[in-house]
Amino acid sequence: MVTREALEKSVKEWWYYTVQLAPDLVAQGTYPADFPYMPRMLMRNAHLQGQDCLDLGSMEGVIPVLMHRKGAKRIIAADAVPHCAEKMDLLQKVYGASWDFREVGLMYDLSQKLAADGTFDYVNLSGVLYHVFSPMHTLASARPLVKKNGLFMLSTNVVNEQSDLMHFNTAGELQTEPNTFWYPSIPLLEYMLRYFNFAPIDCLYSRHPSNSPLHVPGKECGFISIVCRAVDRGAAVAASDHWAKRSMLGSWEYTGLSPQKHDPAEVPSSIGYDIPDALKDMMARNGSIDLHLAVNELGRRVERAKRVEDTYLLRLGDES
Repeated sequence: MVTREALEKSVKEWWYYTVQLAPDLVAQGTYPADFPYMPRMLMRNAHLQGQDCLDLGSMEGVIPVLMHRKGAKRIIAADAVPHCAEKMDLLQKVYGASWDFREVGLMYDLSQKLAADGTFDYVNLSGVLYHVFSPMHTLASARPLVKKNGLFMLSTNVVNEQSDLMHFNTAGELQTEPNTFWYPSIPLLEYMLRYFNFAPIDCLYSRHPSNSPLHVPGKECGFISIVCRAVDRGAAVAASDHWAKRSMLGSWEYTGLSPQKHDPAEVPSSIGYDIPDALKDMMARNGSIDLHLAVNELGRRVERAKRVEDTYLLRLGDES
């Protein structure tokens, strides 16, 4: 039981998410009221009932609350340090949710740090990749945590251009926040995902306003959320990409940092996902989607949230 005094005290503290703690008490977070929370929107399409779920970079624990309410069987919330431990504990009590927390330090070597927890049907890595020195190292270490045929959701800042470039936050020109480093192009991010045997199946993209400081000069930048299937080795890259397939088998970096299991006898995840109508034809043809095409031609863009349940506000009655 949480006392009224404890709730009123918590409301006055800093929060990342906006969270309703009582019918008449809301802890105000950092985002505008109509700012779209795309990982939340995409996770609504995932069938989490009875599944094992992992949330990396959990902050106060809004995603774990929603995983719980969608019927997840087991939930692990992980962050670098337990900087939101008291708020996490509060949310579990207020929302009647349950999960276990893991302190993992820097977001590298995740499969080793979380080895005791096994693998997961659904892994969320949102709002993390632009905060690490090496995005590839982080992706490599997260990949072994996803079950065969499981789902992996990634959300990060990107540059909407046709290139194989990743832009660095030189002198804070992209963001003055001191833990921000890289903005990859959308095609490069897709290639990195496919290189680690993730096949994109859905995405949403929100363009940063032209007056936003979060820009590469002269480029369109934005935030993208992507849902991928974990597939067999080499299945997500082009048949002609012999370099990627050789690298997966022979690169010391790859085999040392991303020890994936591809045993045919391994029981695959049965987790389902509702593909949006706009992407069904592409999925039927290719088994995955082209992210740049989905963002720029197939309407997978979000400007502002039209419903409260698509924002960074978590209310007591929200189920997803």
